[in-house]
Amino acid sequence: MAAPGLLDQLAVVLGRAPRKRPPSPAAAAIALAKRGKTPKKNELLAEIGHAHGIHTWRNRRWAVLLGVNLLFTLSFWIDIQVLEGSLTASRLLGFHLADVYSSLLVMLAQRHVAVNLVIGATTIALFWGLVGGRSFCSWVCPYHLVAEWAEMLHLRLARSGRIRDHGIHRGVRVVFWLVFAALAFATGQTLFLALNPIGILSRLLVYGPSLALGWVVAILLFEVLYARRAWCRYVCPIGLTYGILGAKAPVRVTYDLEVCAHEGECRKVCEVPHVLDLTIKGRAEEPKLDVGPDCTRCGLCVDVCPTGALRYELKGVKRLL
Repeated sequence: MAAPGLLDQLAVVLGRAPRKRPPSPAAAAIALAKRGKTPKKNELLAEIGHAHGIHTWRNRRWAVLLGVNLLFTLSFWIDIQVLEGSLTASRLLGFHLADVYSSLLVMLAQRHVAVNLVIGATTIALFWGLVGGRSFCSWVCPYHLVAEWAEMLHLRLARSGRIRDHGIHRGVRVVFWLVFAALAFATGQTLFLALNPIGILSRLLVYGPSLALGWVVAILLFEVLYARRAWCRYVCPIGLTYGILGAKAPVRVTYDLEVCAHEGECRKVCEVPHVLDLTIKGRAEEPKLDVGPDCTRCGLCVDVCPTGALRYELKGVKRLL
C-alpha cells in the first residue's frame, strides 16, 4: 500500500476528510508487534508531563516570527532600508517580494499583469514551495501568533465548561478563496486586503494602529468564544494558497509508527488536527509517513510528542536539529 499521493493530499487541503485505508503489510506487522508492548500508564504519563514542559520548536518559531516582523518595523523607523513595506508587498534589499494570493487579487482587480508583482510573487512562491507552504502561517504571520495566544484562552475556557468549540467544514476556505478572487475581478476592489488581519497587523507594526485593528479584535473574540482558530482553519485564502504551493516541499514533519504510543497529545495541540489522523491507532498506511501539506510546520506536535514519533526532517538529510 503506497503512501497518499499528491492529488489525495491536495484534496485534504481543499477540505476533504482524510481517508482511512488498509495498512501496508509492513505497517500491519508493526501494529501487531506493538500489541501488549505499550508503555505502562504511569511511565507514559511521566513522559507526557515531561514533553509538555518542552517548547523548543515553539520558542524558535516565535523568535523567527518576531524577528521578521521587527525587521519591517526597524527598516521603517530607523530607515535602514533592509526589509521595506509589509507582508502584503515588500522589498528585501531592493528586491521585490509579494504575497502570492494578494498579488493575484490586485492583478484581477486592475485587470493588468504587473511585472513587479509577478516577480515578487514568484520569488515568494518558490521560497515557500521549498520550505513548506504553510510554514508561512506559523513562522512569519503575525496574526498566527496572536491567534495562538487567543487559542490558549479558548482552551482554558473550554476546560472550565464556560464555552465549547464549534467546528466548521474546512471546505468553506475554498469558497472564501474563490469569492474574494471573483469580487476583485468583478468590482475592481480588493475587499480581502481590507479584511485580512495579516496585512492589518503587519502594517500596524510598521506604521502604527488604525481603526482596522477593531476588526482583528472581533475575529479574535470570535475565536476565543466560538470557533478555535477560525480564521486560520476555515477562512484564510493565504494559508490555503501556500499549502498547495508547498505540498511537495523537502522540509516536512514526519511520523514514525513504530515508536508512536497513540496517546493523542499531538492532536490536542495541533492547529489543523486532521493532518495528524495518521497517528490514530490503525490509521497509518506505512511505517513512516510525511504529515500532509496542510501542516503549518509549527512544531507543537514535535515538542509535545513523548516518544519522538514526530520530528522535522529535510529530504536527503533526515532529522533537523
